[in-house]
This record gives sequence, C-alpha cells and structure tokens, in this order.
Amino acid sequence: MSTVQVAGLLSGHVVVPTFRSSKDELALDIIQQCFPTREVVGIDSTEIIWGLSSFHCLSQQELSV
Repeated sequence: MSTVQVAGLLSGHVVVPTFRSSKDELALDIIQQCFPTREVVGIDSTEIIWGLSSFHCLSQQELSV
C-alpha cells in the first residue's frame, strides 16, 4: 500500500506522487482544496516506489560538487 505525501510546494505548484490507484484523483482533489491558489500536479511514482520509496525521498539529498 502506498501513501501520498506532498513532495513539494514550488513556483505556484504542489507536486504529489501518484500510484496508478483508483484513489489518485480523489487524493489530488483533496490536496487541491487545501491549496486553492496553487496548481496540484500528480507525478506517477509507481515504478520508483518499489525500490526507492518516492520522489520525496529521492530529492532529499544534494550532492556536493
């Protein structure tokens, strides 16, 4: 079972992972109600959830270059 976690608020958008679930649209609608002045963008995270969690975990680290 996957969970939805708002990954980020940026540039007038709310980026949200989706998982090809029948409840994705409902979750996006609820989040949209919470952020009426921002565009909610769902990004399919189905494939990365199996080994790496979701993009909220993948984006935590910044490499030192």
